[in-house]
Amino acid sequence: MLTVLAGVVATGGALSLTKNASASPKPTLVVYSAQGYDKATVNAFIATNPGFKVTLNDNSTGPLLQQIQAEGSHPTWGVLWVDGATAFAQLDREGLLAKHVVPKVNFNKVGLANIPADGSYVPTGVTATGALVYDSAQISKSQLPKSWAQLSSSTFAGKIGMNDPTQSGPTYPLIAGLMNYLGHYTGKGSTAKAVKAGESYLTTLKSNGLVINATNGPTLGALASHTISMAIIQSSAGYGAEISTNPTFRVAYLSPATALPGVIGIDGKMPMAVQAEAQKFVNFVLSAKGQHVMQTGDPQGDSLFWPVISGEKNASKVMPPLSSVPLQTINPSIWGALETPVNNWFTANINNG
Repeated sequence: MLTVLAGVVATGGALSLTKNASASPKPTLVVYSAQGYDKATVNAFIATNPGFKVTLNDNSTGPLLQQIQAEGSHPTWGVLWVDGATAFAQLDREGLLAKHVVPKVNFNKVGLANIPADGSYVPTGVTATGALVYDSAQISKSQLPKSWAQLSSSTFAGKIGMNDPTQSGPTYPLIAGLMNYLGHYTGKGSTAKAVKAGESYLTTLKSNGLVINATNGPTLGALASHTISMAIIQSSAGYGAEISTNPTFRVAYLSPATALPGVIGIDGKMPMAVQAEAQKFVNFVLSAKGQHVMQTGDPQGDSLFWPVISGEKNASKVMPPLSSVPLQTINPSIWGALETPVNNWFTANINNG
């Protein structure tokens, strides 16, 4: 039985992860996650693997990554599961991830494209960041911008919202994707030109009245209240709102949006016994049963992803085939290293500028 206490799911009602781990014959696996289906997945894993001790720290991606950095050489987390490979590439660069953790499953083309050479993290599904979610009661499809350049024109001043990258996991990859595209970055050499191009673009949006909220919920709330008429956010958030609370919402794409894999990784600083438990959890997530839980655990939110396993189908008919979405894939190793300085720039010049 799992009990939710202050955002943490604790086994047996125990509040202390340290005491719980030390008192158990099997080590406690702590899952840090920002996925809407994480509680359902943890519950299903425990039901399938009796005797396992698992706790869940569910929060937004930004606070989870800040917590990991604050823990430093005394980590609590055993598994991290959030959207966006850039954060994992940086954690791998810092030597914090276990290597070669990718299960032997039949990944499809998009899954294979998101597996790093050292196997230090695993894609579990993919969405698109930079989807253009709009309210068709305010603006028709024919009135939408046709390109990223048009989106930044004065025509759409005061009509656009987005999330804060320090809080919302999908938003830094969105910004990195814009920099990658606007700066015509080829994947080699300096990113300075690309970063500058992205900063200039975001500054223009800011001068045109860009509305910033912390995460998807408040941004979609601004769309529903007609504070804005469009939002550049994660595709699953838009589809979820369309099929649940806001039937006039629609999802469109400017070319390109950026592929956003849901990613899971294992803390390489944990004892091997904990890493072994973590590997079993990762294997479960990528199994047919785990994929089913992911696609049903948050049916109006994060479950609206495109699968990375061959033979798995989209969870909802509201989603188009992935092949119809104009996606680019950015190099997480290159852009992951820039996340902190870019986010700091965004806070100083867009949030507080």
